Amino acid sequence: MSFPIRLDGLFINGHWSAGREHLRVINPASEALLTTVNGGDEQAVDQAISAATEAFTHWSQTTGAERGTILRNIANGVRNGRDHLMKLQSSNNGKPLFEAAIDVDDVIATFEYYAELAAGLDAQQDSPVALPSDDFSARLRREPCGVVGLIVPWNFPMVTTAWKLAPALAAGCCVVLKPSEVTPLAELELASIIAESGLPDGVFNLVCGTGLAVGAPLSADPRIAKISFTGSNAVGVQVMQRAAETVKGVSLELGGKSSLLVLDDADLELAVDLACGGGFFNAGQMCSATSRVLVADELADEFLERLQKRAQAIRVADPFDPDVEMGALVNQAQYQRVLGHIDRGLSAGAKLVCGGNRPAHLPRGYFLQPTVFTQVPLDSALWCEEIFGPVLCVRSFSSEAEAIALANDSQFGLVATVVTRNAETADRVANALQAGLVWLNAPQVIFPQTAWGGYKQSSIGRELGPWGLAAFQEIKHVIRAV
Repeated sequence: MSFPIRLDGLFINGHWSAGREHLRVINPASEALLTTVNGGDEQAVDQAISAATEAFTHWSQTTGAERGTILRNIANGVRNGRDHLMKLQSSNNGKPLFEAAIDVDDVIATFEYYAELAAGLDAQQDSPVALPSDDFSARLRREPCGVVGLIVPWNFPMVTTAWKLAPALAAGCCVVLKPSEVTPLAELELASIIAESGLPDGVFNLVCGTGLAVGAPLSADPRIAKISFTGSNAVGVQVMQRAAETVKGVSLELGGKSSLLVLDDADLELAVDLACGGGFFNAGQMCSATSRVLVADELADEFLERLQKRAQAIRVADPFDPDVEMGALVNQAQYQRVLGHIDRGLSAGAKLVCGGNRPAHLPRGYFLQPTVFTQVPLDSALWCEEIFGPVLCVRSFSSEAEAIALANDSQFGLVATVVTRNAETADRVANALQAGLVWLNAPQVIFPQTAWGGYKQSSIGRELGPWGLAAFQEIKHVIRAV
């Protein structure tokens, strides 16, 4: 690549250094080695937590206005480095440049939003509480919960970091961040931007490394007041178990197996657009992927025909190709995992409509054709488990009640999409779905002002909106005898 990459994998107490763990960073579009980042271990985690603990004494006492100013500085730094950050995203993650641009803009919007919320905290502090007795008065304080550990995934580098880091800093917490060892490059550049924002040393610390070397000791350390984790359910369980040993706060954003419901009066072109966006954006590597597509019986044949044509027409290509529509999966392990799901689906009796293989024009890289199945058994892994790849399962339904039941029949409950021309029907179905976010005739647009998280095994807690800020605050009431 012709643009600079930081190799030091530790940013602790305002200083960069190289750790002892060597993390190979791969370009998923070429399978070539991008670089080797020198990440950390348990010792580096200890140093980062020590720095954050020391910095917390001062940072927790700053005003919301002061914290808001620094968050705006970070947003402006990201804006100024937008092109470079996009290239890092695409090179390391495999997503097309236009998707990387959406990511970077999301980061900017998130830091700006929490800058506003931080600035408004001062006026809310020590607000009076009405009591039933004139003999007492009470006031409410919202205080930072302490030093927090943030563990983020590889599918949306920087985005998930911003969703956690911005509210944590706004609340007055100090932070130790563990990026994914698969996609650390954008986070390292973000850390460089943060280093120039005016944030005091020790408030923000970054330790690259594996889950075993960094994530496990971070989750278990008693000095950490809260862990916020986004990733797989299996690892989320491990994080929760380690956090339980010291009874620390835990927020988890985990998996999904979400549905797109195409009702009998739906606009078919819109439905196909939303199905492709919900299944093939980021090569399907989204916890919010609407990989279950439920279609009314009377529309099913025409919908499937249109979906097949659209899926087969999607241009899978290098992320820097100007005509690219879908990029590569993130690495070989994920590529093989998705191929395994496809093979098991075929063995279970599902019918492959299109895709399922490497595109013929791409002999290298972790590329996969957009894939569509029908006749998927309801008890198969293809229908029940999160695939995290560009694979859609289409099933028809005969009634609204059946569609809702199929959508809710899952261990997850993150998102859903409903396509119908009838506003009353849309609201009724949305209200019946067990999901944290429902889009009505809309793509998967996410705003910092609205909460992110779901029901059941998809989440514990919520990110974004005022709920994301509250996740890093403790509530204190002070009662005085008059």
